[in-house]
This record gives sequence, C-alpha cells and structure tokens, in this order.
Amino acid sequence: MTASSSLPTAPRHDPYAALRIPEFRRLIGARVCLVVATQMQAVVVGWQIYQLTKDPLALGLIGLAEAVPSIVVSLYAGHLADSVRRKNIILAAVVVLLFCAAALLSFTRPEGAGLLLRYHALPLYAVIFTSGLARGFLGPALFSFMPQLLPDRERLANAITWNSSTWQAAAVLGPAIGGLVYAKLGISAAYLTDVVLTILSLALFLSIAGRPLPPIEGQRLGLKESVLSGARFIFQNQIVLAALSLDLFAVLFGGAVALLPIFADEILHTGADGLGYLRAAPAVGSVLMAVLLTYFPLRRHAGRKLLWAVAGFGVATILFALSRNFWLSLMLLFMTGIFDSVSVIVRSTLLHTFTPEYMKGRVSAVNNIFIGSSNEIGAFESGATARLLGVVTSVVVGGTMTLVVVAITAWRANQLRTLDLSPKEETEPVKA
Repeated sequence: MTASSSLPTAPRHDPYAALRIPEFRRLIGARVCLVVATQMQAVVVGWQIYQLTKDPLALGLIGLAEAVPSIVVSLYAGHLADSVRRKNIILAAVVVLLFCAAALLSFTRPEGAGLLLRYHALPLYAVIFTSGLARGFLGPALFSFMPQLLPDRERLANAITWNSSTWQAAAVLGPAIGGLVYAKLGISAAYLTDVVLTILSLALFLSIAGRPLPPIEGQRLGLKESVLSGARFIFQNQIVLAALSLDLFAVLFGGAVALLPIFADEILHTGADGLGYLRAAPAVGSVLMAVLLTYFPLRRHAGRKLLWAVAGFGVATILFALSRNFWLSLMLLFMTGIFDSVSVIVRSTLLHTFTPEYMKGRVSAVNNIFIGSSNEIGAFESGATARLLGVVTSVVVGGTMTLVVVAITAWRANQLRTLDLSPKEETEPVKA
C-alpha cells in the first residue's frame, strides 16, 4: 500500500449545509429584515440630523447615543442570555426596536415635526438611545441562540459564514434602499419601510420554536460572578483576546462611515442616493468575500491572513480619505468591506469554537463591548477628530492608527500570528 492510498478521504464540503435546516433559514430571514430596517434607519437618521445641524460632531453623537446604553447593559444581558430562554429575549428586544421605528415615523407627522422644531435633534437621540438598549440585549441572545438551531457542530462553521454573509447582504440593501427611498419618496416613506420590515422580522422570529438553555457545567454562579465570567474567559484566551482587540481598534480608529454624509455632500458632491451607495459599498465587498469563503473556507494560516486583511483595511481607508472621485471612493470602500469580512468570520469562528454553549451569552456580551459598539464609539471618535483636525485628516490619522495596531498585534500576539484553522488531518500527514 502506498502512502498516498493510506490517507483518509476528506468529507465533501457542503456549502449549503446550514441552509438545509428550515428554522435556521427563518432565523436568517428574520435577521436580514431586521438589519435592512436598522441600516435604512441609520442612513435616514444620519442624513436627517446632519441636515438639522450641519455639524460633524452631531453625526458622531449618533454613534455614542447608541453605544453607551448597549455597553452599559451588555454584561447583564449576557448573564440573562445564559439564564433565560434566548428566544424570549430576542422577541422583547425586537418589540422595542419596532417601537423606536414607529417613533421615528411619528416625527415626520405634523405633531412630531413640532417636537423637532422645539427640541431640535434631541428626540431623535432619545430614540437612538432606546434602540441601543434593545441592541445590548439582542446581540448576546441571538449569538447564543443560533447554534441551538443546528443538529450537529459539523455545520457550525458553515452556519457562521452564512450568518455573516447574509448580514452583510442585508447591510448592502439597507443603506441603498434607505438612500433611494428617502431621495425618491421622502422621509416618511423611508421610516414606514423601516416599520414594515421590523414587523416582518418579528413575525419570523415568532415562527421559530424556543429552545431550553444548555446544561450548566459546574456550580451555578451568583449574579456578580456570572456577569464577570465572560470577561474572565476572554482575557484568559490569548488568541480570542488578540483577535477581538485587533478588530476593536481597527474599527475604532479606521472607520469612516460616520463621516460619509460629509464626504457625500461637501467632498464628493453627491446627494442622499449617492450616500446610500457609499454606505452600501463596504457591505457589498463584505458579502462577496463571505460568499467566497462559504465555498472556500478560511483555514490555513488564518491568523496571518487576518493580520494582512486588517492592514489592507487601514490602507484602503487612508486612500479613501484622499480620493476626490466618487467612483474611486466607492471602490475603496468596497475594498474595506472585503478586508473586514475576513476579520468578522475569523473572529466569529474563534468565539463559537472556543466558547462552551452554556457561556455563549456572556462571552458574546463581552464581544459586544469590544466589537458591537466599536462602530458607534468609532463614529464619535471620527466626529470629534473631524471637528478638531478636519474631515480628511481625521480619516487619514485613523487609517494610520489601524496600521500601527496591526504591527503591535503581529509583534506581541504570536499565537494569533501562527493561528491555523485547518483540521488535523490536513496539517498532520497520516503515517503509512
């Protein structure tokens, strides 16, 4: 027998394995509707507040108004997701988001417009703050509920990739639809579409059967110990901590999305529909890369590829800041999405792989603090820096800081640098 004939035959990769599960498809559909709705809302609210204020700091405050409540409740939300049936938390959070969408729609009516005239953008920030509270509870519950719909762990990696790619696809549709509906039909129609999609999302979540909580290993912890256990788990795992830190600081310093209304209006000279395309461009790149990774999973030298991808994100961000051509800017934002998709999928795979089922809510809560709110805090940082240094300079500085973070991570986190996600049979030859 030759050495080659003794090698095991690798199982055929099924790129649609997770999608063959009906309840997983409904979960994905519900998330798509909800993400399209919230992304539409983000574009319309951002444009509305900018038209009211003409202030880059006001755009940054949008992110801060959503991030602060999300961070404040995250650790408790993670404890709750590991203590209460996760579907119940999801439904409650979506109902609150529906209330927020309806409130924004009401502001377009004569009585609501009177509130904006009297209090300026404050009512809009109040709604954003409330949606941040709901998002803080929704994230850990969704993260930990998704694996419970899978009949085996063999489909987990495929489910993670589809979860990411469909989220990105929704993020493509949301800004584009939001900008186009706002430009062609007006703000009331845009917010009405937001309400309808949120209702559809709630209906799909209701159609999924609830699942009991996974059995707990060891003794049940008190509230304080339970809340802190997710953070302790992450800080004791160098690979997960390094991946989260890399993503956190890259998004914190390198994001230019919050300033896109200014780029669209004052630098690239396009309108609300152009803003929608700019907002959608990173997500188009992300979804195309995520679909590619569905067919060709990222395994060999995953850590090294992650570092190069985040570095590419930083370079594309710097070049976007310097561009004065709409199509070049669109392409560079597209490239940031391609690079970001690699980071998202690797990080999600690490979290799901290394975290026990009964702790996924708490670990996801810490991830939400690291990553889920970094876009909003990064938006505030971008707005504040833009006011101090100017819009273009602030984005160039942010992209440069991203490259610095990559260099430090590659130097200090050797386990991440050498990370390989290949199955053992692919990396260790079988002896004849």
